[in-house]
Amino acid sequence: MEAWISGLSRSESLWLVQVFAVVLATLVLATFVRSILNTLLKHAHKTHTRWDDTLVEAAIAPLRWLIWLVGLSWAAELAHDVTEDSLLEYADQVLRIGIIVLLTWFLVRLVKYGEQNFLAPDDGKPADPTTVMAVGKLLRISIVITAALVLLQSLGYSVSGVLAFGGIGGIAVGFAAKDLLANFFGSLMIYLDRPFKVGDWVRSPDQNIEGTVEEIGLRLTRIRTFDKRPLYVPNQTFTHISVENPSRMLNRRIYETIGVRYEDAGKLPAIVDDVREMLQSHEEIDTDQTLIVNFNEFADSSLNFFVYTFTKTINWVHFHKVKQDVLLRIIQIVEQHGAECAFPTRTLHLAAAQQLPQVGAAQSESS
Repeated sequence: MEAWISGLSRSESLWLVQVFAVVLATLVLATFVRSILNTLLKHAHKTHTRWDDTLVEAAIAPLRWLIWLVGLSWAAELAHDVTEDSLLEYADQVLRIGIIVLLTWFLVRLVKYGEQNFLAPDDGKPADPTTVMAVGKLLRISIVITAALVLLQSLGYSVSGVLAFGGIGGIAVGFAAKDLLANFFGSLMIYLDRPFKVGDWVRSPDQNIEGTVEEIGLRLTRIRTFDKRPLYVPNQTFTHISVENPSRMLNRRIYETIGVRYEDAGKLPAIVDDVREMLQSHEEIDTDQTLIVNFNEFADSSLNFFVYTFTKTINWVHFHKVKQDVLLRIIQIVEQHGAECAFPTRTLHLAAAQQLPQVGAAQSESS
């Protein structure tokens, strides 16, 4: 029996058994690790914090691929010792590159799940989406650039030489891509100054820009106009135009002029007083803001008084419901006093005593 085993160990076919054993062990280990990670994920879901869930979810896929990478690399080394195949010489190098790629993948996934935690936290107080997205993008870019430098170093390239080339060629690249760099720095100014964020309604009196901000990228900002068209604005545009942000309004204003007939001049003071009282008692009117109701104009066909007040809501749809209710109540007040709202009219005065003789003379001449 010992002689048979000794003869088998000297056989050239033994490496097949060893490779098969390594692959089988890798399969068993990958299955075992996946089971453990799924169990850890179930326990993590039961905890009050979501960061342990984030760590496990980010590590599941890269760790499974890492086990297979190490196992197959080991099997390739065993095969290379026997077959001396030139392709198998790169197994160790592929292992190093694979580890760097998988580590980068894990960190990028960790940043992605971290963004979701900040945007939908357990306490119900989400962070600012614009800030979260900006920090997430910068972290991902930093991770990818660092991984690329480490990868070049592992392949035998001099990182210092690459950085020196980047410093020398940076001037030429800067001139060639000045618009790209201007948009990038424009996005940084948006993130720092924060004139608007994702979800805000913005408009520019300088440009034909109005809509809801959907995404702030490193080069473009995507705005959805009110007719549902996407509008892509280069970020450098926001560095030299004025931008209004109606989403940050404290109140919305009602500023209307109402005219009554000249025949109702005696009823106008009471109408004005009742309208002012109605606004002061209205549940949707912010009485802490400026509230004015005054007669202010002798118009061609009406006596005009104006209403200047602010609503509590800033919601566009609800504001128009409140404004409609206020205007209808004003009409009721005017009618309750027996008055009417004026409309353009013209009065024609005829001097009848002077016209009748002329008409009679014209008839006698014709006869």
